[in-house]
Amino acid sequence: MKPVRAATGISLCALALSLLVPGAASGGKFLIPMDLKQSNHLKAYGIAYWALTRNIEVDWLLNYRSGSFLIDGLDNVSAECRVRGVAYDEISGAEAARIYAEIQAEDNNMDVVRLEKAPRIAVYVPPNTLPWDDAVTLAMEYAEIPYDKIWDDEVLRDSLVHYDWLHLHHEDFTGQYGKFYASFATQPWYTEQQVMYEQKAKTNGFRKVSEMKAAVARKIRNYIGAGGFMFAMCSATDTYDIALAAEGVDICDYMYDGDPPDPGFQGKLDYGKTLAFTDFTLESNPLRYEYSDIDFPPSDMVQLLNPETDYFTLFEFSAKYDPVPTMLTQDHASIIRGFLGQTTSFKKPLIKKTITILAEKEGTDEVRYIHGNFGRGTFTFYAGHDPEDYQHQVGDPPTDLSLHKNSPGYRLILNNILFPAAKKKQQKT
Repeated sequence: MKPVRAATGISLCALALSLLVPGAASGGKFLIPMDLKQSNHLKAYGIAYWALTRNIEVDWLLNYRSGSFLIDGLDNVSAECRVRGVAYDEISGAEAARIYAEIQAEDNNMDVVRLEKAPRIAVYVPPNTLPWDDAVTLAMEYAEIPYDKIWDDEVLRDSLVHYDWLHLHHEDFTGQYGKFYASFATQPWYTEQQVMYEQKAKTNGFRKVSEMKAAVARKIRNYIGAGGFMFAMCSATDTYDIALAAEGVDICDYMYDGDPPDPGFQGKLDYGKTLAFTDFTLESNPLRYEYSDIDFPPSDMVQLLNPETDYFTLFEFSAKYDPVPTMLTQDHASIIRGFLGQTTSFKKPLIKKTITILAEKEGTDEVRYIHGNFGRGTFTFYAGHDPEDYQHQVGDPPTDLSLHKNSPGYRLILNNILFPAAKKKQQKT
């Protein structure tokens, strides 16, 4: 049995969650199990979100049968579960009270979190069509969770205030167009992207794309500081922090912005501005498909990995004392199959000490999943591109999640989507 891990560096002041102590249930309930008895784990999250949009009570049972949900036993709930193919058990009020009592026993690493309201969700994604998909939007569309698409104009106009949760699509916030120049500079999608980004930068009053992306990164940091929840995957993780550290420093070579980078740009980075990473070294070769040494192993060395042995392990946290990381790691498997991306893992020595590590590849410096606080909000970084496509290539078709409806890797994404719905602790007056 794994030792329970304490979450280091997590402050639960502003976003501490109430560990609800429900009384005995007076009416029937529906238990949506999230262990191996669940027929469709991914759509189960959609049921919880759907219920919240209709003001139906939802309790998230942390570590009880792999993070199950308990919902009021209404006819429309059972009908919706049947339509979506989600397994549920109808239980009596007495049985619900027994479950609550079991969870709240001091010797059980479990707890109950009341989900309060459906979070308003935005995905930061460019308007053009790129030759790759996004695991988060795939997950939300399959789970039938609604979201809005926004991009630079909306962020710069402070439209983020209308959303509780923001996902960063696989963006390159450094202004280097994914560092795809060496492989795809002659492809129509690449040249169209560069022209569109440059026009957008000029429209918004910036000389360069990198300057606009840095401004967007600052707006997102302000959004988090004011209480927002941000989730990023793949290259939107490390390039986001690089853009913050490189504010006011030209790190782009001539093929990206028309002039060489600043001399000695490495020494001009300000790690105090970043969220998660520190002391990293940028990749100075503009033709190498890599941003910095945060990514580990580097993108041009992933062929050394063996997909048959590439797994990472979720840490276990105290549900009663560390509810936030506990929510983010709810799963029916503790060992998850690895998957590659432009950013495949984070090098552990470059992660700030205040960050909570949620999952890593045991015996290595490869960290896959991290969480931290900034101001009154939080951010979570999940490395890799697609949990069910080990090495997703540019131009590959989107993953069909109906073939992976019980994916442990995709569950981690959906944990983050429900996380902002958790009821916050009431302040004493």
